[in-house]
Amino acid sequence: MSRLPFLFIISGMAGFALFHAASLLSLSGWLGDDMRGPAGWFHAHLFVLGWATMLAMGAVYQLISVILQSDLYSERLGYVHYAVFTLGLAGLLFGFVRGEIYWIGAFAATAFAGILLFAWNMAATLVRASRWDAITVSAAAAVLYLVLTGLIGMAMGVNFATGWWNDLHDRLFGAHIWLGTVGWFGLLITGFSYKLLPMFYLAHHYPTSLRKAVTVLWNAGVIAGAASFLSGGGKWSVLPALLLIAAAVVLYNAHVVQIRKHRSKRSPGAGIKWSVYGNFAFGAAAVAMSACALWDPNFLSRTKSVTPAVWFYLAGWVSFTMLCYLSKIVPFLWWTRKYGNRAGEPGTPVMSDLLDDRKVNAGLAAIAVCTLLPLSGLMAGSPPIVAAGGTACSFFSVAYMMLIARVFSR
Repeated sequence: MSRLPFLFIISGMAGFALFHAASLLSLSGWLGDDMRGPAGWFHAHLFVLGWATMLAMGAVYQLISVILQSDLYSERLGYVHYAVFTLGLAGLLFGFVRGEIYWIGAFAATAFAGILLFAWNMAATLVRASRWDAITVSAAAAVLYLVLTGLIGMAMGVNFATGWWNDLHDRLFGAHIWLGTVGWFGLLITGFSYKLLPMFYLAHHYPTSLRKAVTVLWNAGVIAGAASFLSGGGKWSVLPALLLIAAAVVLYNAHVVQIRKHRSKRSPGAGIKWSVYGNFAFGAAAVAMSACALWDPNFLSRTKSVTPAVWFYLAGWVSFTMLCYLSKIVPFLWWTRKYGNRAGEPGTPVMSDLLDDRKVNAGLAAIAVCTLLPLSGLMAGSPPIVAAGGTACSFFSVAYMMLIARVFSR
């Protein structure tokens, strides 16, 4: 088994721990501050790039060959991508700490170069395999949106350094956030879940027609939202994009229910159960937010509404889903690498021996509850609740990641 996915996954786990360690030191005070300052940039990019994107890239490198039944275009290019992206990210985060624009610009360009290398590797792999379905289309679109996110981020950096196109800054910022969160993470998670959930549930002969509808609606929502921000269309123009994404999430959950109905395995493990609970919660939140926006379009322009929504989406669905899948992916990769050639021999542990499912269940339950506490604090405008909830969330998150990391010592 290649070491390439391990590099990204372990680095992502380290980024996750560093993010929550930094949050503990600040008592999660950065959540209530202006997110468009150096402290906000540092925490946001550490979370989005250092944890979620780093882990996602490792998962892509591991799963793409399984999905396509074809080799990666270039494993060597993958190692170059890792080195360039990691260097760029480290320099970028240091630049945010120092608040130096030119340092930020130089290393942002380096990180973006790493993203381009990743996109080239994925594009060449997908084109060579020429196997197009809801999974591969979702993966290809997700990588495209990641590239566009980086490109817009570079444009924002040029704006900061030169003062050019100041009137476009807010538009670029909105599109940057929308493409990176809803486009890159949303399509990657839904697309790969079409492969992972049936595998963990041992589901067979389930209908797949909803996958196409979800993929079309999600892409339409991403494009509509980005176009709305870039055109400066205002709150009314964002509403159709939100409704499209909400419809996609509802259909995605309906497909998850279909997979569960056709399962052969009664219990797929605590991590997968919690990922499904997270999907249902996300679906309910998307419908509720759409209803609020239809009732009062100003809902979409209030910081008191948008900040909790972003927190719930990134921490409550994106990150939480990745933590759930991590409880399956890490033991599988490690067992395959360390014990795969000894399968069946006396004394060889089985995969379930590497990670206690009861502890996974307790850890994810604690994280789920504690993720809701900062959310309630943000909605109520209460810094003490945000600080207490954020601190508890970070504490249990670090403990859970230590539990996952112990797999490598087994």
